Amino acid sequence: MFPTPPANIPPDPVEPIPPPPPSHMKVLSAAGLATMLAAMSMLGPFSIDAYLPAFPNIQATLGATPLEVQQSLTFYMLAFAAMVLWHGALSDAFGRRNVILVSLVMFAIGTLGCASAHTVHYLWVFRVMQGVSAGAGVVVGRAIIRDLYEDAAAARLLSLVTMIFSIAPAVAPILGGWIVTLFDWRAIFLSLLAYTILLFIYCYRRLPETLPPHKRQPFNPRYLARNYGEIMRSPLFHMKSGVVALNFAGLFVYIAAAPEFLPKHLGLGASQFGWLFIPAVSGIFLGALAANRIAGRMTFSRQIGIGFCFLIAAPVFNVLYHLWLPPALPWSVAPLLFYNFGMSIVAPAATLLALDLFPHIRGTVASCQSFALTLLGALVAGVIAPFLAHSVLWLAAGQLGFSASALLLWLTSRHYRRMLLRHPG
Repeated sequence: MFPTPPANIPPDPVEPIPPPPPSHMKVLSAAGLATMLAAMSMLGPFSIDAYLPAFPNIQATLGATPLEVQQSLTFYMLAFAAMVLWHGALSDAFGRRNVILVSLVMFAIGTLGCASAHTVHYLWVFRVMQGVSAGAGVVVGRAIIRDLYEDAAAARLLSLVTMIFSIAPAVAPILGGWIVTLFDWRAIFLSLLAYTILLFIYCYRRLPETLPPHKRQPFNPRYLARNYGEIMRSPLFHMKSGVVALNFAGLFVYIAAAPEFLPKHLGLGASQFGWLFIPAVSGIFLGALAANRIAGRMTFSRQIGIGFCFLIAAPVFNVLYHLWLPPALPWSVAPLLFYNFGMSIVAPAATLLALDLFPHIRGTVASCQSFALTLLGALVAGVIAPFLAHSVLWLAAGQLGFSASALLLWLTSRHYRRMLLRHPG
């Protein structure tokens, strides 16, 4: 249940008491809230992973080149990155619930447009519309968790969201492969449209407003510029957010390269993308489960250190294997399980450490976090993955480079924080 203040502590007479939720809206448990936030977060991976097996079908239907279809993913990621910079600020000003509901409506319209596109250029336009709206669940969901829970409880709920959310990257490409085999690529977007409509109904009826009006921030250029400037001038924010973004990039380079990596190097068909996504998502799930269990039992620093042991060891093994042996199942994909296990242990702690740098504007901070992660993801999808995809060894080395860079940022952030504590001026 949502936490409430102890009965023996009177409310602050200065702050108005937020109104109770409408009588028709049942109060969600922590598990119910986690399920709702995870369902909203799933829009992103469903939008990316479900249509990857359909790339050849889209090329044939729309008369497009492989690069043009690949750019539909890049445009989506760029739009996603640009808008997540604003979802949090909008929710700080107009409320969490309002931003979520409006975004779901926009996403549904964009998804319907993708299903009816008759040229690749129309597909680009509606993929941009999807990207503009898909990030609200991830960004605002983090702010909702921090509105309601503190420290270990917040970490446990965030890891629970990750556990539920991790189903999507595993299921999406498998479902996409089945749908494109039985029907065509348009049916993938129509299925996503049905999911979005059901999600909107669920959120409209059950999602509470966790940011009362008296705690909202002004939405004007001067105030926004000050907030964004404060965040962007913080070296600690860039370091802690960079840890999460770089670790994710190490996973996303494989996801973006999947249309070439799986058929060309491993000889797999459109319905066999599960060979990549099932071990990858199993690692995310198991890592989130471990993070949920250890939350509150050790410091965030120690938790992050344990995660990096897996994040470094997995790609090192992958590089050494492909230096001497050709690509083969399951060895070419198995390290992803251990890499993602470590990533899911690191992510909740590093995310909360960044959010707590600016507790008065957590929505805006969550936006900046997601912007960094998604912008790097767009760079990976459009430039880095195509460059590395011709060689499994290069993919493994690229993943190692991302995780090693994240580790360097984490160690630097710890040193910088100790320096600030010694010399606060």
